[in-house]
Amino acid sequence: MNTLTSAPLAPLLNYLFELADNMAHPTNDAFRTMSDAEQHRLLQSKTDYLELYGHLKEVPLAVSRETGKLLYMLARSSHAKTIVEFGTSFGISTLHLAAAVRDNGGGNIITCEFEPGKVALARNHFADAGVSDLIEVRVGDALQTLSRDLPATIDMLVLDGAKAIYPEIVTLVQPFLRPGALIVADDADFSPEYLALVHDSRGFMSLPFNDGVEVSMWLGAA
Repeated sequence: MNTLTSAPLAPLLNYLFELADNMAHPTNDAFRTMSDAEQHRLLQSKTDYLELYGHLKEVPLAVSRETGKLLYMLARSSHAKTIVEFGTSFGISTLHLAAAVRDNGGGNIITCEFEPGKVALARNHFADAGVSDLIEVRVGDALQTLSRDLPATIDMLVLDGAKAIYPEIVTLVQPFLRPGALIVADDADFSPEYLALVHDSRGFMSLPFNDGVEVSMWLGAA
């Protein structure tokens, strides 16, 4: 038994995954009526991404169950204690990370979300799971909230927000990543610029996983 598979976290995650399954994108009226071209434009825009995610403010943009388990295992096996997450939504991925940090002996997770309604829900979920003491939620655009007051050493970075600005988030956090730190990017296929960064830039080693997840390691500056 561990924090991930024990109450109160395990039954809460089961509930949240069921909720996410029943609230897929097509159930959101604003998203369903948006043209494919408009969706693509907003997904690729570095300036209008807040508009896109505003349309999805009531949708739990959750990682898959498999990706959640992957996050737990990677954080646990790397003994991560300080984690930065871009994109909180309802807090499903954050809960997996918090379980790993708890089982690693404690630490701190900084997670970012700009939708106030989602922040309130996520904080309730963290309290229900008994992991609020491990989590700092930064409210607002992550390009601002992650531009200051980061820990001196970061063990893991999780990217699950606006895909177009994955590279900019990495640029903000990279100076604080320890050598060997992991970067996990969900839906990385939607960010070709990010994939080019971790595949072609010195200092990164990167491999694709299932479900569009890219797992990279920061080897350190040359």
